[in-house]
Amino acid sequence: MAKRILIMGAGAVGSYVGGYMARMGENVIFVDPWPEHVSAINNNGLTLEGLTTEECFNTPARAISLTEVQSLAREAPIDIAFICVKSYDTAWATMLIKDYLSPTGFCVSLQNCINEETIASIVGWGRTTGCIAAKIAVELTGPGVVRRGVPLGGKKHTVFRAGEVHGRVTPRIEEIVRLLSAVDSAKVTSNLWGERWSKLVANAMRNGICAATGMGANECDKETITRRLSIRLAGEAVKIGQALGYELETINKFAPNEWVKAMDGDEEMINNMENTMEESAVGRSDASRPSMAQDIAKKRRTEIHAINGFVVEKAKEIGLDAPVNKKLVDAVHQVETGAKNQSLDLVASI
Repeated sequence: MAKRILIMGAGAVGSYVGGYMARMGENVIFVDPWPEHVSAINNNGLTLEGLTTEECFNTPARAISLTEVQSLAREAPIDIAFICVKSYDTAWATMLIKDYLSPTGFCVSLQNCINEETIASIVGWGRTTGCIAAKIAVELTGPGVVRRGVPLGGKKHTVFRAGEVHGRVTPRIEEIVRLLSAVDSAKVTSNLWGERWSKLVANAMRNGICAATGMGANECDKETITRRLSIRLAGEAVKIGQALGYELETINKFAPNEWVKAMDGDEEMINNMENTMEESAVGRSDASRPSMAQDIAKKRRTEIHAINGFVVEKAKEIGLDAPVNKKLVDAVHQVETGAKNQSLDLVASI
């Protein structure tokens, strides 16, 4: 019997990943609070757009609103629940779907940040797994429509890395990789926590800068001020992750220690990184912007406290400081609350 799959939070990532699964014929249910989005999915299907013809398609899908979740009690239970909401919504979203999981049902955190502990506090560690989506750059551009602004990872870059919290390879995590392989390249990782912090570093060095400045990903990679700031943010976050004992992975083509070297002023490394950043803009849509910048544009709450703020919080717990990340948190918070307008000047002095 086919697995019953629930996508909790049909935003950009949830709709994109779930859309591919729906096209495969998987039994997928999308849950989202945006009425127009739910209606569009049910009436017109999900429309996915990308940089190639093969990535552009429409697929029929089923969506329900938050107030309709209780109707799942009349249906077969959920086998796999992908948690795709913003980090600050993780607790209530997990609580909402907890009672509809099958006896062997489990949750997959397919989110930014590190939310597995929050999910486990509600459904238990045995029902908690995680998955990193690296360099996916998707945006919900309208009801029922998702656009991807970067090329597929394919053999060049593994986009999805799914893992158990204990690091062992299990049939259920292999099933997750099978599902995600229809979307883009995917693998099982035995280093979920190291992957998680590495992705946190990648988010910390770009998301907040775009949110504070209003610049897109390509603009930031072509501007010296933002390139240099991203290097310092990354190096600082790497040092905290290493101090916490995580085995970090390659981050945006560079080894963890190379980010620290660049942060500490190694000019050759800085030049290598800046050149790589500029090259990364080639083939990427100028409209591509990270999720936090999308949130600012839509006047929504950002995940700055769960990303750069998390780095600051964890540093404090072990007696260290993360001043660069802290200053970026303050800058984004000012834009988020309307106290300041987006501008390059807002981050130039960090």
